[in-house]
Amino acid sequence: MRIEQKRHGAVTVIRPLGPVSNKGDAARLANEMSELVKQTLGRFVLDASEITFIDSYGLESLVDISNELGSSGKPFRICGVCETLREVFAITEVAPKFQQYEDVQTAVRSFL
Repeated sequence: MRIEQKRHGAVTVIRPLGPVSNKGDAARLANEMSELVKQTLGRFVLDASEITFIDSYGLESLVDISNELGSSGKPFRICGVCETLREVFAITEVAPKFQQYEDVQTAVRSFL
């Protein structure tokens, strides 16, 4: 898994490329997102459009970041969630932990 970052004004978009399918991938993603929470004061979006699969470790890392942001009153914004990930979020009942958007532009505009 590779992770790309791109700035959209004052908002950083992080985009994992490929499945989050093991503990190492999940830890790497969690570390990148934790650093972004600190660097951007929570002004970031996870673009999930290239995540084809996520295992329990990856899901746990998303929930942990959501909780970290939530403790400071900020929502975790995620966009581009494919149908498979939507089903995983629904089955595991974590969907309410994320503010979901269709695309990057809409998610970035939500900070205005």
